[in-house]
Amino acid sequence: MGSEHSISTFVTRSLEEIRFWSRIMKEHAFFLSLGFTADDTKLIQEAHQYIAIFERIEEQVSEYNERTDPEVIRNLNIQVYQAAVSIWAFKRKVLGLILHCQINGSNFPLLVDHVSREAAYFAKRLRELNEGKIKPLADAIIDENVFFLKIMADHSKFIGHLLDPSERKLVDQAREFSNDFDQLLYQAQDLDSMRPQSETKPLYDQFLDQNRVSVVSLRDFKKTARELIEECRIKSIIHPLLADHVFREASHFLEIIDAFDAHLSEQKA
Repeated sequence: MGSEHSISTFVTRSLEEIRFWSRIMKEHAFFLSLGFTADDTKLIQEAHQYIAIFERIEEQVSEYNERTDPEVIRNLNIQVYQAAVSIWAFKRKVLGLILHCQINGSNFPLLVDHVSREAAYFAKRLRELNEGKIKPLADAIIDENVFFLKIMADHSKFIGHLLDPSERKLVDQAREFSNDFDQLLYQAQDLDSMRPQSETKPLYDQFLDQNRVSVVSLRDFKKTARELIEECRIKSIIHPLLADHVFREASHFLEIIDAFDAHLSEQKA
């Protein structure tokens, strides 16, 4: 599999991804279950099964560390990959039912699509880790930012729609974030379509700097919203766990931006 360094990186990276995304998947199943109507007993049951599956994965992964045998981790990645693909299929089935007006409830179609994109991302990441595929820096910077900028734009839209309409100031702020992240997403797509000519360090530096500023602002907004929701100081139908969930995803995106920045600096050195 290569050097000791690449083996330990494989183990550490696999555990980090599984720890972060398994909790996210478990929470997605919980949020979907809350959005179904009382008649959708089968779907609620299915969502609860996914909560149990990802809880078991969380327990399993808590017993491993960076010294765990890579072969054990490889098998874990296969098992978790199958769970991620399975919850992805469930989410796409739910999306189809909503869009064909076969079920009602309070799950926005965009939210169901959003959570399915995250499941697909998680599954792909596990497959790449097991195949030893590490993307070249240029590909990774563009692809990761396109993915996460869309996620952040979606979050802003959900927050705007789940706040009570009477919370006018906060609704306006959420709308501004939505517009900001839509623009950043278009910029990322433009940079992507200008490749390989656009693959320069100055352009990437500027790209990451701009994105960081907006992600920091959105993360802070989410943190404030989470605190206000927990203290019952604003009117919304946002579950406190959902407020924390979107905050953690913004923090995760920031860590990815910082890691890219560090790689670019190393290359320069």
